[in-house]
Amino acid sequence: MTTVGRLIADALAAAGVEWAFTVPGESFLGILDALPAAGISVVATRHESGAAFMAEAVGQLTGRPAAVLGTRAVGAANMSIGIHTARSNSTPMVAILGQVQREFLGREAFQEADLVASFGALAKWAAQIDDPNDAARVVGEGLSAMLSGRPGPVLFSVPEDVIDLELGDPKPRIGVARPVPPSVENARVIVDMLDGARRPAILAGGGVVAGGAQDALVALSEQLAVPVFAAWRRPTAFPNDHPSFLGMTGYGAPASVRERLLAADALLVIGCRLNEVASYDYQLPAPTTRWAHVDLEPRTAHAGLSAPDYALAADAKAFLERAVEVGGSSVGSRSHSAQLVADRARFVAATTIPHERREGNGVDPAQVIAVLQRTLDPDAILTTDAGNFGLWPARYFRFGRGNGFLGPTSGAMGYGLPAAIAASLAAPDRQVIALCGDGGLAMTMNELETAVRSGSAPIVIVFDNRRFGTIAMHQVNAQLPTVATELGPIDFAAIARACGAEGVRVSDDQAFEPALRAALAAHRPTVIHVDQDPRWITPDRYAG
Repeated sequence: MTTVGRLIADALAAAGVEWAFTVPGESFLGILDALPAAGISVVATRHESGAAFMAEAVGQLTGRPAAVLGTRAVGAANMSIGIHTARSNSTPMVAILGQVQREFLGREAFQEADLVASFGALAKWAAQIDDPNDAARVVGEGLSAMLSGRPGPVLFSVPEDVIDLELGDPKPRIGVARPVPPSVENARVIVDMLDGARRPAILAGGGVVAGGAQDALVALSEQLAVPVFAAWRRPTAFPNDHPSFLGMTGYGAPASVRERLLAADALLVIGCRLNEVASYDYQLPAPTTRWAHVDLEPRTAHAGLSAPDYALAADAKAFLERAVEVGGSSVGSRSHSAQLVADRARFVAATTIPHERREGNGVDPAQVIAVLQRTLDPDAILTTDAGNFGLWPARYFRFGRGNGFLGPTSGAMGYGLPAAIAASLAAPDRQVIALCGDGGLAMTMNELETAVRSGSAPIVIVFDNRRFGTIAMHQVNAQLPTVATELGPIDFAAIARACGAEGVRVSDDQAFEPALRAALAAHRPTVIHVDQDPRWITPDRYAG
């Protein structure tokens, strides 16, 4: 005999879950108790949003789902930002919510809400387990949905009185529906489209990273002499030092990225959702561009968006390997090569850190990126939060091969620190750096204690301009007063020390590199508080 709680825990382990993050609650104790016995490591966090961000980061980094657990409506509300982020990032994740007892449902019981209809709407799939005899089917269906097609978060609502009920020993059936491998004919159509174009391009997204398809993409790009762009917050989809790489779209990108993509007469979009930021407010692909979408769930015509000329439901790696087999013509690659050299030169010039320092007080964010570039290991992991500070790494940091970046395409603030904690736990032998603004870090800085207690060792670099800088920029652009965007000072280094971590504050360029090297040598959670002049708005804009 087994309980519903133990069935859920064993099913999570069978689906690849190794980590669970939670603020514990009395409504799901039977599941919480079963997790360690199933071989799942449990980390208590200080807030459910931090727990959800950590679970998402593990899934994004490793490709294996992690779990986040919370209680009823209040815990669910806090973790909902992480569920939304996992959906935006196409990350496999399991959200488990304790629900009120079945006999109390509908009576406005303590912390009651319809968890499936409300917070479940943010997930890819959601259900409530009301009948213990149906638990195996529901759990199997949900975990299968998480792993099939476009990955995403799933949500289980479990009434408190169901969790400890005994049942037989059923095994949830977890099946993964994968697309049929692309045929030679399907690959040839898209290869010929690129090969025969004057100015072809490839836009690669998270599906390339998740599928481990970077090497295959390099091979196709070299074979056809076609440039590759990374979608916003997917910079590791292609090695940035490769001569075929022309940049990442979205915030922080130089003008050359958008201009070159709009000028493309043929475009392959692979493993990319073409969201608002990645597509420059849906300007890409341009109306005159022939394009193909290769994705686990390629775009259809909807919400005013047009369908691609060629849509292929396929895993990115499977398609790219087949496309390399098909190959292109030497005539096509020769005609593309000269243009590619010129485009690459323009991109490199636009993303080289200026030698001259801009006027202002504090640490130049461009110099922070320069130090990170020459100091970190090639396999270091960078996480990022939301905010204008993120435009400097987007513009200047060059990523190599492998998965070394975690960021929320949802635009969620507060992500950087929890994601770095989770990355350090999941990959303890790699350097992990969180890049945060003062606004975002203040939202989840309570998790510094979690970092210390859990044995993780992230380094947090907080760019402090004492304002919600992105929103202040929008206010100024609209000629509005900066209402509610000016903030007071926080001594983040002192807060780090109060939580048991290391903390140091730097106020000039020369002090940053020694602080970073000391933090790397310490192998402990460390906050480097970087004072930044609020006049430094973006790499292109200065309010001096």
